[in-house]
Amino acid sequence: MDRAFIQARIDATKSQIVAYEAAALALGAGGIQSYKIDTGQTVQWVTKADLGDIQKTIDGLYNRCATLDARLNGSGVLVTRPAW
Repeated sequence: MDRAFIQARIDATKSQIVAYEAAALALGAGGIQSYKIDTGQTVQWVTKADLGDIQKTIDGLYNRCATLDARLNGSGVLVTRPAW
């Protein structure tokens, strides 16, 4: 994959994280019962009952962002052995 594509996916994932975190904060504050999440790709209504699912989605998005970032910037494990 080329760098521009991966960076575009990272940017899209970050905007989804922002949208889901805003929903979690708004619902968790206690003032509202439902919230409209518009990620730019999808639109959905969520309620306080969905907070657990929202948090799982946020966690998954952070993992996806970390994976994409590792692909973009390179990450590897260096295994060395002692010289004896």
